[in-house]
Amino acid sequence: MSSVPVDHVSPGHGHGHGHDDHHHGAPTGWRRWLFATNHKDIGTMYLIFSFTMLLEGGTLALLLRTELFEPGLQFFRPELFNQFTTMHGLIMVFGAIMPAFVGFANWMIPLQIGASDMAFARMNNFSFWLLPVAGLMLTLSFFVPGGATAAGWTLYAPLSLQMGPGMDLAIFAMHIMGASSIMGAINIIVTILNMRAPGMTLMKMPLFCWTWLITAFLLIAVLPVLAAAITMVLTDRHFGTGFFNAAAGGDPVLYQHIFWFFGHPEVYIMILPAFGIVSAIVPAFARKKLFGYASMVYATASIAVLSFIVWAHHMFTTGMPVTGQLYFMYATMLISIPTGVKVFNWIATMWRGSMTFETPMLFAVGFIFVFTMGGFTGLILSVAPIDIQVHDTYYVVAHFHYVLVAGSLFALFAGTYYWLPKWTGRMYSEKLGKFHFWSSLISFNVTFFPMHFMGLAGMPRRYADYAAQFTTFHQVATIGAFWFGLSQLIFLWAVLRCYAGKGEVASAKPWEGAEGLEWTVPSPAPFHTFETPPEVK
Repeated sequence: MSSVPVDHVSPGHGHGHGHDDHHHGAPTGWRRWLFATNHKDIGTMYLIFSFTMLLEGGTLALLLRTELFEPGLQFFRPELFNQFTTMHGLIMVFGAIMPAFVGFANWMIPLQIGASDMAFARMNNFSFWLLPVAGLMLTLSFFVPGGATAAGWTLYAPLSLQMGPGMDLAIFAMHIMGASSIMGAINIIVTILNMRAPGMTLMKMPLFCWTWLITAFLLIAVLPVLAAAITMVLTDRHFGTGFFNAAAGGDPVLYQHIFWFFGHPEVYIMILPAFGIVSAIVPAFARKKLFGYASMVYATASIAVLSFIVWAHHMFTTGMPVTGQLYFMYATMLISIPTGVKVFNWIATMWRGSMTFETPMLFAVGFIFVFTMGGFTGLILSVAPIDIQVHDTYYVVAHFHYVLVAGSLFALFAGTYYWLPKWTGRMYSEKLGKFHFWSSLISFNVTFFPMHFMGLAGMPRRYADYAAQFTTFHQVATIGAFWFGLSQLIFLWAVLRCYAGKGEVASAKPWEGAEGLEWTVPSPAPFHTFETPPEVK
């Protein structure tokens, strides 16, 4: 949260009330969206796109779980099952989680730092419109000869060298999504560094802005590495190079090194903005200042730095020398320290606060609890001998879903309920929100908790068939998965009700303990805000 109490902020002019909007307000019809340069409109489009992709990726996950309900092959050929697995991963990571956080950044960063818009409004429009193109390419790759890529979301060589044209579509789609993310990151960095309101020093910014500033640097550093890796796959496939083809003197393990040098910072790209959202919500509902603001900033930065030096912990089974295993093991364990600082600070913020549990706070507390469990299994996986045992089993699947679903996704839900009154001008239904939370939390654990035991017992991931001893666990997980998927329709309903103008009218500051500039503008936030920058004292 910003360390500036709201009552010390002079609101400035130009919140763009009614009459202003006719002179330089929102264009209407399809033009408003196609040519959007307003950060709020673009943020909304990012959020709609990411939720659409979440539903698509979720549908693929439910197809996987349907196949796994019983041993033996029921519905899909193993090849198609692998396509579903791969596309579920690619769509969720690049289509759902990342664009959702960029949507939050577009909506909230200008409001939180008192800027009138993002720095590069037209580039903002371009970086959004690249995404539907890429999402469409990924989806359509199912319908080319040989189907979509089935090399796993990591697109490991040599499998990725042997796929049909669906693989090329996936590579191009990821190039386009990467370009979109890099432009988005540049925009965020320039906006935060150059467009803060007078008096808002970096150390007075809300933590959400800090986490996004650091995330944007990570994006710029690692996405070109991913682009290099998949371009080398492309040239191996079509232009006779032999980077990863052992028969041509290449090395498939080289691909893993390049991929994970991107892939490990990537997992922090997907969680750091979530930390920022939770750091805004916990103080608001504990009605206290965030404990240890500066240490939160330093912890975020150190997580980002450490994320670059641990990539090969994904590769303990590739024949790494023991010295290398030891280094990557200890370096990975080190990351748990700044992460622990964050968890400690959130708990210390809640300690003796006058807490209330509205839906955003429920999701934030749920996030802290379940994310910490995911963090602990990650710590266990950092131990090389254990990792070698459970590598590529359902234990790993359980671990990263605890971090990415109960981590990133729960934080996105928390942030949506928290800022929804500001976006729509209406209060969501608390009953629906709480129903969504409890339904999601319980079904999530029913789905993924049994996977730890399956993994420890040796059930490999990405298999369409399995030994009969795992049947019960798989059936529990499948029932949980359908329950979890249907729970998200409650969320959709709760959000659409607000956009339809149902629910009570929200005040400018609906949460008593909330701090920050975004609560000084009316709800819903007018099309133009902060044309005169506010003074932060």
